[in-house]
Amino acid sequence: MSIKNNFRHTVFACYIGYITQAIINNLLPLLFITFNKDYGISFEQLGLLVAVNFGTQLTVDLICAKFIDKIGYRPAIVSAHLLAAAGLIGLAVLPEILPDPYTGLMICILIYAVGGGLTETLISPIVEACPNDKKSAAMSLLHSFYCWGSVLVVLVSTAFFAAFGIGCWRYVALGWAVLPILNSIYFSLVPINRLTENGEGMKLSELFSSKLFWIFALLMLGAGATELSIAQWVSAFAEKGLAVEKSIGDIAGPCAFALLMGISRVLHSKISEKIELKKYIFICALGCIGGYLIAALSPIAAISLIGCGICGFSVGIMWPGVFSLASAACPMGGTAMFALLALFGDLGCGVGPGVVGAVSGAMGDQLNLGIAASTVFPILIVVGLALLTATMKHKKHKKER
Repeated sequence: MSIKNNFRHTVFACYIGYITQAIINNLLPLLFITFNKDYGISFEQLGLLVAVNFGTQLTVDLICAKFIDKIGYRPAIVSAHLLAAAGLIGLAVLPEILPDPYTGLMICILIYAVGGGLTETLISPIVEACPNDKKSAAMSLLHSFYCWGSVLVVLVSTAFFAAFGIGCWRYVALGWAVLPILNSIYFSLVPINRLTENGEGMKLSELFSSKLFWIFALLMLGAGATELSIAQWVSAFAEKGLAVEKSIGDIAGPCAFALLMGISRVLHSKISEKIELKKYIFICALGCIGGYLIAALSPIAAISLIGCGICGFSVGIMWPGVFSLASAACPMGGTAMFALLALFGDLGCGVGPGVVGAVSGAMGDQLNLGIAASTVFPILIVVGLALLTATMKHKKHKKER
């Protein structure tokens, strides 16, 4: 069967799409300390870069909720990859040629964040629309590739830095730009179904008037913030807060975090039919709370890194799990629902690391205190699950009457 008629190729292209998403979200944090030393960029400014990245993705999510069905999945996802590549190429060039390196970084982030927002909005509904009977398992496996991409980014980048020195980071950015360029060609060839036919999905007004939607939005915000609060800062936390050598810290910190998050998602794809998804997310939210506290409060660096790993495993189910719950509860939500949920997830992705940076800066650059403050986000997930359970029970009783 040719590429144009085989949905396995569509799924593979989506896997690579999430690896691209991992590149644009995880390469920059590996360079935080370098930018701090070489360009004099403060932790507050670095936190702002993360907030701008996910804030831009958030804005794109909002626009997509209204217009993506008119634009079409294929033109949008191809454009997303080309924008990601352009931003990565610019990352290697603009900070050096502009008078203010920080402005150069900001411009590049804005460019690839537009691509990231389109990718985040489209990848999940594209896979959801593929012929498949095990939707929850497929969603978990799909999102695991974000984790494998994160591991790949850390290992390959760290190996390059160790071999050639951190001063050659620009070549790493250029190298990673090749993948989204190639995947844009792949996406131009594979078959792509729509999640719903034009006009069949829930309208924005219907979503906004649904209590269930707002609960899922709260859960997505908590999921994004819980994941990125540590994921975006663990490299800097290991290097500066725990005084661990950079290459070791990157492997034991962000790499281990992403690896355990990926294992968690693959594990759930295998056991999705044996455990209730809401209960699983609840248990994992408690695990995140414990992991945050261990990472922030332990006086021993190795135990703090174990806490980061616990967070990685526990947070793995959050994002794909909420998508699956929402898709099952609101089957006619369509692209608009996925776009808006991605919007709230990206809002959390910006707020979480921003809180870590702001609290750390206010406390004399003590990253452990910023991480400790972020325990509020997994607590938010626990509250959201309680609200969801109560609302679903109320709906069930109402139907029985």
